[in-house]
Amino acid sequence: MTDHDVAVSLLDRIVAAAEAGDPADIYEIYAPGAVIWHNHDLKESSVEQNARLLAAMDRWVADRRYTERRISTFPGGAVQQHVLRGTRRSTGEEVALHACVVIAVEDGRVTRLDEYIDSAEASHFAP
Repeated sequence: MTDHDVAVSLLDRIVAAAEAGDPADIYEIYAPGAVIWHNHDLKESSVEQNARLLAAMDRWVADRRYTERRISTFPGGAVQQHVLRGTRRSTGEEVALHACVVIAVEDGRVTRLDEYIDSAEASHFAP
C-alpha cells in the first residue's frame, strides 16, 4: 500500500468505528501513546478517552454518518473534511457537525489526530 492508501484506510476505519459506536478497532488504528487534540478545548486526550467518547456518542446521537468527506494526503499524514450527521436521541432533531481532522501516520498507525470543530454545533451531539 502507498502512504496515500494507508492514510485513507486509517481514516475509513476511524469513520467506521464512530458510525458503529464501536471503538474496538481504535486500539489498532492508533499507535501506542497517540494523542487526539481538539481545537474547542485546546486539550489532548488519549486513545482510551477517545474510545470512551465514541461509545458514549451512540447513547446521544443515532444514525451517525459521515457525509461530504474530502481527503487530501501528504507525506506522513492526511487531512479529512466532513460533516458528521445524525439524530439526537433526546429530541429527535437532525444534527450536523462540520469538522476537519489532520492525522499524522507512522508505521501504518495514527500517532496524532488534530480535530477542528465548531463548538456550537458540537453541543448538539452531547447529552
